[in-house]
Amino acid sequence: MSRIGKLPIPVPEGVTLTINNDSVTVKGPKGELTQPFDPSFTLKEENGAYVLERPTEQKRHKAMHGLYRSLINNAVIGVSQGYKKELELVGVGYRANVQNNVLELSLGYSHNIYFQVPPEIKVSADNPKGKNPLVILEGIDKQLIGEIAAKIKSLRKVEPYKGKGVRFVGEQIRRKAGKTAAK
Repeated sequence: MSRIGKLPIPVPEGVTLTINNDSVTVKGPKGELTQPFDPSFTLKEENGAYVLERPTEQKRHKAMHGLYRSLINNAVIGVSQGYKKELELVGVGYRANVQNNVLELSLGYSHNIYFQVPPEIKVSADNPKGKNPLVILEGIDKQLIGEIAAKIKSLRKVEPYKGKGVRFVGEQIRRKAGKTAAK
């Protein structure tokens, strides 16, 4: 039995799940998400929580059991609490500005980069004096926020010698030693 798949999905106050044949619609105070899943799986309510049950012990069903449970649980957490990712721009002269959901990044290239963020995600930039600029992504869809954060990170990957680039706040970077002078 899948250890993750057999866990119940807790549903907080104010969140409702509507089960269709092949999808679940989750409504909460922050919004609404729809998560498709295999119609052979069954989602049942037990003691104020939902339990996902697989139809057989086939390898495919075992593989998908934990996945579907995690995706539905992420949707429940998203519509009740939301998700937030913070990116840090490390480098001299690196800046970030936001206007109308368009992120303007100055990352040491000869030109500024304009990144259009989807309307489902709220983006903000913070440029505190004496600290590295921050880009903050907030929304209800965990997968979409992770995808956008990865695309922003790929615009200037962290290099291992000086540690310059775009990284998550608190991310540990493996640093390399530079050249040593020959004597």
